[in-house]
Amino acid sequence: MRRPGPVVHVHRATRVVPRVTAWRPDRGTVDFRTVRGSRSAGTVPAVADRWLDEAEQHTWRVWLAVAELMPRTLDAQMQRDAGLTHAAYVVLAMLSEAPDGSRRMSDLARVANQSQSRLSHTVARLEERGWVRRERATDDRRGNVAVLTEAGQEVVARVAPGHVAAVRDSFFAALTPEQTRLLGEALGAVLERLDPDHTQRAIAGS
Repeated sequence: MRRPGPVVHVHRATRVVPRVTAWRPDRGTVDFRTVRGSRSAGTVPAVADRWLDEAEQHTWRVWLAVAELMPRTLDAQMQRDAGLTHAAYVVLAMLSEAPDGSRRMSDLARVANQSQSRLSHTVARLEERGWVRRERATDDRRGNVAVLTEAGQEVVARVAPGHVAAVRDSFFAALTPEQTRLLGEALGAVLERLDPDHTQRAIAGS
């Protein structure tokens, strides 16, 4: 059986070394023990100068849970309504928002929040269904452009209302207008921290 490595918790601690996973070979279970002493004590080095307080820890874990569950919910709706992943729908939607229904692959990767390799696979699957085609860029002939086909436009028009309903039901229905405003401001602040030069974000005009 594979022996697990150490588990470090990010709660704030006063002269307490992070909890360490102790392997119990007799029962194959994990035993958590807190080793008291200076930060330099024990075998696990300090991982932060400032531990998260209870409010920060709660917010962080709630965010991780939402970030995990929301894509599942939207994927389920997309699979049910169109046999699509949510990531594939986002690609179609971003193309539909372009003035001529086309974007350079590099730009599409940015606005769809996908890596170049992942986007290439996504577009290939959409091409197989006749919803997107790839062409050489006309300006420099070096890059590739993804173009939304007429069939792809029909898919977006058919699926978009259900997608909006799923977003509203799973996300905004849980919030008051004031909470929506505050959450937008809070996430905007985090986004600014992560992307201060505005080169990675998918929000147009931000």
